[in-house]
Amino acid sequence: MLIRPSDIVLSVMLTGMQLTLTAQEALFTGKTGIIHFKSDAALEIIEAESTQLSGAINPATNGIAFSVRLNSFHGFNSSVQREHFMENYMEATKFPVATFTGKIIETVSFAVEGQYDIRVKGILNIHGVSTERLIQGRLVSSRGVIEVSASFSVPIKEHDINIPKLLSQKIAETIYVEIEMVLQKTE
Repeated sequence: MLIRPSDIVLSVMLTGMQLTLTAQEALFTGKTGIIHFKSDAALEIIEAESTQLSGAINPATNGIAFSVRLNSFHGFNSSVQREHFMENYMEATKFPVATFTGKIIETVSFAVEGQYDIRVKGILNIHGVSTERLIQGRLVSSRGVIEVSASFSVPIKEHDINIPKLLSQKIAETIYVEIEMVLQKTE
């Protein structure tokens, strides 16, 4: 069996959630979610996405975790722009993964089909810097499948991402992020 780096990252995240499952409990996991970001600056719009967002939800604890390898992002306006993003700003060799680990605040009955507006409190780690966040989203439970979506902004200064003054009109101070993921029940 081939083990991908994303499997290792998901395993580490699940360990961080301190999972203690009994025989009747299950996780919801996924490895092909979509994460999209947009920098809408005065002189340039930069957009990219990845379809390699990994995630897990532990219904027993309301724990939730997501991760994405930065080198999985594609899009951008050019290959040079992608290279500068990876090397100069995100330092993807040094900080290859962005993660979020937290807990759903609202009570969600994962066994009952329905739609829930949720808030998740947790730690967002980007560029090696962890910040506490409260992120609003939506969770839809249907036939053993959980769909999660959220939109939030990330101020780059909170994660020690430095933009040279010369490029400040081309890269926004706050990046807009959207995620969508389907998680399957695993036992």
